[in-house]
Amino acid sequence: MFYSIAFNLLVSFLFARFDISTPLSFCPPRILCQANVVSSTHLPNVQETPIFVRQPGIADPDLSVKRAAVLTAGSNVFLWGKDAETPQPIASISKLMTALVFLDHNPGWDTTYQVGPRDSIGGGKNNLFTGDTVKLRDIFYTSLVASDNGATLALVHSTGLTDEQFVKLMNEKAKKIGMFSASFVEPTGLSDQNQASARDIARLAREALLQPELKKAVTTEKYDFKTAEDREKKISSTDELLGDDVTDVSILGGKTGFTDAAGYCFVGQFKNTAGKQIISVVLGAPNKEARFSQTKKLVNWIFNSYAINR
Repeated sequence: MFYSIAFNLLVSFLFARFDISTPLSFCPPRILCQANVVSSTHLPNVQETPIFVRQPGIADPDLSVKRAAVLTAGSNVFLWGKDAETPQPIASISKLMTALVFLDHNPGWDTTYQVGPRDSIGGGKNNLFTGDTVKLRDIFYTSLVASDNGATLALVHSTGLTDEQFVKLMNEKAKKIGMFSASFVEPTGLSDQNQASARDIARLAREALLQPELKKAVTTEKYDFKTAEDREKKISSTDELLGDDVTDVSILGGKTGFTDAAGYCFVGQFKNTAGKQIISVVLGAPNKEARFSQTKKLVNWIFNSYAINR
């Protein structure tokens, strides 16, 4: 009698505690769990786009790059890749992450900053010099439009954060947006220890191009301004696809990168006349021109090879 009463009480408790009309779900193996976490928690909320469907009988593109990836801009779907999960040096594409962290700690676009000796660094063309007093908006554009390493350091130092604090925030944001292969040790990309996979670069570009001021900067071909000392500065973009006619495709922003170890790299977002948008990444192209020609080849192949399933 006692055991019967105890059993009934236990059953009543379980029915009250759990809704057994809803089946329990169990976490898949670890790698699948991580994929679920990335898509539901760490990646930004993005509007799902209609599904791209690859048309039958179309061969993969023959690209002269080491790695590549293509991501649908409005979802978490990768359409194509070439060794897309292997991390490698990403050169000045690092500046997209630097810009994102700066936007989180921007002292104000019209705030001025005087360039000092600690902002001097080799590699690439320098547009700002010690003693120049410049608005932060102009430094921001110089960093992204001209891929200027000194301007990038000035941008970092203008926040008041130490170099170590800033790089820590870069790595934290990388994990937050799902870049689990990424690692940053400095903000310019000159170090080959700044690494990420092609897929993670696509995720970085998607997050970056959601920021209006950043998107405006990476679609600017020419940028002119004056320092507080009345010195004229004329900045030109390193992105040769800006203003270029890529058939029926328009570019919505991109970033170049190069070191000997990284090769010539480019990430960009593109839209065709039907309104479909993709993010293309090519890494390790053999020369400067190839990173753009191979990007065009890949982008056109995607738009010609995939139908949209409504």
